[in-house]
Amino acid sequence: MEQIQSYVVQHGWEVGVFIVVFATAVVRFVVRRLFDRLAVKLEQTRNLYDDAVLDAARRPLGVGIWVLGISIAAQIIAANNESEIFQAEYIQQVREVAVVWLLIWFALRFIRFVEGHVVEQGYRDQPIDTTTAKAVGKLLRASVLITGVLLVLQAFGFSISGVLAFGGIGGIAVGFAARDLLANFFGALMIFLDRPFSVGDWVRSPDREIEGTVEEIGWRLTRIRTFDKRPLYIPNSVFASISVENPSRMQNRRIYETVGIRYDDIGVMEPIVNDVAAMLEEHEAIDTRQTLMVNFVSFGPSSVDFFVYCFTKTTVWTEFHGIKQDVLLKIAQIIDGHGAEIAFPTQTLHVVPEPDVHAESGRA
Repeated sequence: MEQIQSYVVQHGWEVGVFIVVFATAVVRFVVRRLFDRLAVKLEQTRNLYDDAVLDAARRPLGVGIWVLGISIAAQIIAANNESEIFQAEYIQQVREVAVVWLLIWFALRFIRFVEGHVVEQGYRDQPIDTTTAKAVGKLLRASVLITGVLLVLQAFGFSISGVLAFGGIGGIAVGFAARDLLANFFGALMIFLDRPFSVGDWVRSPDREIEGTVEEIGWRLTRIRTFDKRPLYIPNSVFASISVENPSRMQNRRIYETVGIRYDDIGVMEPIVNDVAAMLEEHEAIDTRQTLMVNFVSFGPSSVDFFVYCFTKTTVWTEFHGIKQDVLLKIAQIIDGHGAEIAFPTQTLHVVPEPDVHAESGRA
């Protein structure tokens, strides 16, 4: 800095400003090339935090170089210009604020990168679930922003202790005025801690008309996409007072069907039941470790019934229905193979013949 100022005295401050701006551009170019080469090497290691630091620092560092260079140029102008705009204390204050916000920018970019990639298998052997990553990311971003605002206020000469005291008194008033907002906030906190569902889960509630896929869990609302593709926005406080079912976390899907055959085929009921049970035990998509039952269960109004109770290995809804279709078709084939038929509702009408009046009168 002293060498630049001595050069300015000898050759004029305009030349000094040009040199500073030119040197800033050169340094910015060199740093960008250095980051490009460093990025190529770090891609080979696939380390989350190395990549996060590199990605987060790239743009803030570039802007920071320009901020430093322009502030030095402004100081040179201030030393040779009596304008109120170029006051040394103003330049120093603006530079301090810019540095604070560049650090905040770096921290926010770092948090966002880690939040977006900590759920990927390529970065971690045991990825964190999306809901936890977003919750921690939101808390960290809020902390960084609040800290940054306080530092900026301090740089402008405001007393942080006074601001905090005012915030404590105002917080009581805000708490009474925003009870619903706080209820939703703590509702979101309970969702993040208890994790009854995560982003991407299929959820439904028997207490409310809520069913769909969770798209986002915010601090006030949770957005669920219903199966007819409509967005459903639910205040988080609602989840504290309703029961929520999470079918996405089921271990198996159940096949529970009752099949009836004709009363005329009751003689082959036992071999049909045995063959259906054997078919299910050999079916590759049926989980035989779970309960598997095939039993004659009742005499119906127009059929004799047996039930099928088993579980599939898959929990995917579309795959489950394909497996269920295959099982039902094979049951139909087994029934047909025994010469029986699946019953359907029928009625038998018994007609009593009327007495022959003419014959009776002839006898008389």
